[in-house]
Amino acid sequence: MKRIHLFISGYVQGVGFRWYVERSARRINICGFVKNLRDGRVEVVAEGDDNLMKQFLQELKEGSFKGHIEEIKKVEEEYQGEYSNFTIKF
Repeated sequence: MKRIHLFISGYVQGVGFRWYVERSARRINICGFVKNLRDGRVEVVAEGDDNLMKQFLQELKEGSFKGHIEEIKKVEEEYQGEYSNFTIKF
């Protein structure tokens, strides 16, 4: 199992990006959250199976919002298993 912390910059607020991330994560069976940051970036904490996490990241990078993303900063963290689903934090 794996946990990653993402900070995504670009045109990612006010365009439905958080809902896209949530739908993708739930479909792939990833747990965690997504939320907007005050500086215009989007933060994602995601936990799940290693192969599913790779699929999730690939979908973010190559999916329908790929033209909106300028950069994804990824920090790998120790798996904690603290989430039972994937949510949007407001």
